[in-house]
Amino acid sequence: MSLTQLLVPSFRQMLGTLSAWLDKAQAQLPADDAQVLLSARLAPDMFPLSTQIRFACVQAHEAIARLRGEAFSAARDQLLEEGRNAGEQPGSLADARDRITQTVALLEALPPDALDGADRMVAHALPNGMIFDLTAEQYARDWVLPQFYFHLMTAYAILRAQKVDLGKADYVPHMFAYLRPGTMPQG
Repeated sequence: MSLTQLLVPSFRQMLGTLSAWLDKAQAQLPADDAQVLLSARLAPDMFPLSTQIRFACVQAHEAIARLRGEAFSAARDQLLEEGRNAGEQPGSLADARDRITQTVALLEALPPDALDGADRMVAHALPNGMIFDLTAEQYARDWVLPQFYFHLMTAYAILRAQKVDLGKADYVPHMFAYLRPGTMPQG
């Protein structure tokens, strides 16, 4: 399996799932509560929901740039800046869904082999000065996917903690495409 075949569908389906969670939250909560929801955190030292959403999108943007050997896009920089400031300026649910939609559109516009550079090395620098030197495969497996799912699952946990009615089926709706006919429990 190529990196494009692994990452792009994973990002697309799970960002779509994240957007559906936000739709559910908006439908279940009063309008004022839905806006407050974006500022909710799991712990005082963690980023709020609005940041988790943006940082999930950042992971897709950064993976595209790093695996293609390109500079980060202005869209990625905007997402990162919004995410860092989301505690004071969380935006709206519509803003959050828009960031997801923009990221999915970017993914859908990629060629089928967009992230499949031969043996490209990725130098991943963190803001604290640490630098990780990884192969493209190591970067995808050991950094991108774990970071993406961390932000995604933190968003899920915040939504659940804020009483949004989500369950396992909301986390893996893409699996129903593989359901063997006649095996869905009744009642």
